[in-house]
Amino acid sequence: MSGARTIALPTYEVSVAPGALGRIAEIAGANGGSAHRHAVITDSHVGPLYAARVRDAIGGRTTVLTIPAGEAHKTRETWARLTDELIAAGFGRDSLIIALGGGVVGDVAGFVAATYMRGIPYVQVPTTLLAMVDASIGGKTGVDTAAGKNLVGAFHRPSSVVVDPSVLATLPREHLRAGFAEVIKHGAIADEAYLERAVAAASDLASLDPTGDAMIDLVSRSIEIKAEVVRRDEREGGLRKILNFGHTIGHAVELLSDYSMLHGDAIAVGMSYESELAERCGVAKPGTAARIRGAVEAAGFDRRRPASMSPDRIVEATHGDKKARAGRVEYALPSRVGAMAGAATGWSVVVDDELVRAVLA
Repeated sequence: MSGARTIALPTYEVSVAPGALGRIAEIAGANGGSAHRHAVITDSHVGPLYAARVRDAIGGRTTVLTIPAGEAHKTRETWARLTDELIAAGFGRDSLIIALGGGVVGDVAGFVAATYMRGIPYVQVPTTLLAMVDASIGGKTGVDTAAGKNLVGAFHRPSSVVVDPSVLATLPREHLRAGFAEVIKHGAIADEAYLERAVAAASDLASLDPTGDAMIDLVSRSIEIKAEVVRRDEREGGLRKILNFGHTIGHAVELLSDYSMLHGDAIAVGMSYESELAERCGVAKPGTAARIRGAVEAAGFDRRRPASMSPDRIVEATHGDKKARAGRVEYALPSRVGAMAGAATGWSVVVDDELVRAVLA
């Protein structure tokens, strides 16, 4: 297929191609084996747009389960309701779950698959840019709690990931832009030239064709960067921590907004402050923070913390992050644009709270 890309991970493949939604049965069958029944888990925004198309493409015994859209519904209660619905409908271990939606759907549906009858296969079908380049890759699944994001979950690899860039045509502009935060992050941690391409694309969203070569190349390169890190450290024991750049402060900001702030917008704020932390700690080359802040602003993000969130509140929220160890918070910090610090310390850097407060202030 013209424009198609395939990125291989150790046990599954990511297929990137316009029109891939209509080939989901072929792709899932090739990579995930046959299933007696299929459950499409989606949300109230994506379901009306694409659930029927996916159900018809799969055929056979396919049930659509819908959850309310939004991070506020990425909870243990949602997980429990979905598992109860699967049990009531008689789904067995020979079933396959299709996660059709953004990062919230992918995380929740993946967690359902990881835990239902001690684990059944699932296929990730991301419908947002953020989910395509980040959330759907790597096998992290989970739900949020009142204390923070993704504190309850499991590693559970998908049997395949199906990326159809044409669905981005229906994505609201602010959500498309939010996805570029993770694209920018991948450039910042691993590929300086790619960062420049990402910023150029994000700064001109109106002329960006979701199915054009430029978008397919961007999505594919971002997936390649994350996939290479995941290949080397699937369980986040070391190198995979670099993917958390921007996420310690970013998750705190997102939590304090009661998830009214889009994930990408919060991560853009996190990258801006954490790159400044890197310079203040002495681990980053001078000018690194200015480059990253400039990329964030050029892509249309506000790099500053919301005025309603004091430095003290943000620092307190970082202590609820799963990256905290023995009461101290670890950060993934750049050494320069395109490379990360911390190789000698497990790819994370412990930063004193007072320095974090000073940078936030």
